[in-house]
Amino acid sequence: MSVETIEKTSTVRKIAPRYRVLLHNDDFNSMEHVVQTLMQTVPSLTQPQAVSIMMEAHSNGIALVITCALEHAEFYCETLKNHGLTSTIEPDE
Repeated sequence: MSVETIEKTSTVRKIAPRYRVLLHNDDFNSMEHVVQTLMQTVPSLTQPQAVSIMMEAHSNGIALVITCALEHAEFYCETLKNHGLTSTIEPDE
């Protein structure tokens, strides 16, 4: 007769840190270009959201585009930069 030992393993999932993708105002790109680039880069953004982000960056110098995992944040930031926009990422606290 054998006794089977059942080991329970508990997996604790850590929530991945989130990062903020920021758009900085510039005096070079047209408002239309900024809105179109935001919508092409972040597919979840609607046109009104993209316009709102663009206007916030225009008025305040900086605007939050999206908060997401690091890999996505880096992709969005680089894509915005590749389209001539100024973007940075920072940890979401």
